[in-house]
Amino acid sequence: MIELPLRELPSYLRWFPSGTAGPTSLAEHVLATRTGRLWADRADRPRTVAITCAGHVLLSGDPGALQPGALAPLANRYVLAPARFLPALGSAFDRVVPWERMVYVHAEAPARPRPPRGVTVRRVVEADATALAVLGADSAWIQASWGGPARLAGSGHAWGAFHRGRLLAVACTYFLGSRYEDIAVVTVPEHRREQLALSCVVALCAGVEARGRTTSWTCSRYNRPSRLLAWTAGFRLEREYVHYATGTPTTKGVSGSRKPAAPVGGVSGA
Repeated sequence: MIELPLRELPSYLRWFPSGTAGPTSLAEHVLATRTGRLWADRADRPRTVAITCAGHVLLSGDPGALQPGALAPLANRYVLAPARFLPALGSAFDRVVPWERMVYVHAEAPARPRPPRGVTVRRVVEADATALAVLGADSAWIQASWGGPARLAGSGHAWGAFHRGRLLAVACTYFLGSRYEDIAVVTVPEHRREQLALSCVVALCAGVEARGRTTSWTCSRYNRPSRLLAWTAGFRLEREYVHYATGTPTTKGVSGSRKPAAPVGGVSGA
């Protein structure tokens, strides 16, 4: 596949879902934030189109039109595609691992928990970019869908728990859709089980509602802590789906791209 300029994305939005909860809002997010990449099997009248952002992929079109090796740019990513693409994915990569996922929608507003003494829960602002950046490599995925800590900090779509200037937990919109905002949350390991993530999520959900949208939450079926946090924060299950973790391209002479960061909570819970 070849990369197309993002300015052409509006022409291909009809290929992808709109106004839906969960990672299917990825196309709308890329359009709104200009963080992501647009791919097609050819520049003129493409038959297969893909959108990538933060290691996630939406794939649409006719898999029968793909040439061998065409899907190589989608290596080591999480692909959401119609079932008709499974044979093409299976032949393109050395492994294609199904991953069962769950989409929750915010339905109830719980009481906002009281943070521990000395901790302030507030909106993340531009000046907090450094605090986001020093969360560590294991938490870097939380910034990926915005293109880095500076852009997330300046987005107005994140809430954090701070103690003496240090960011202990952050919840943010991960995929910004027209009707739904699919969110993510991460807490530094030594401050888990202090309800910091819950405090940030509750505050973020209030902000999403004030913007006239609904909050959604996506995680792995097997991520019990993420599912429990979602339920406690007032989310209820809407649907289940499967996306596919791809491996290295099998076509001779085609090298794989970098492996995406492994998310651990919220929108992309492990």
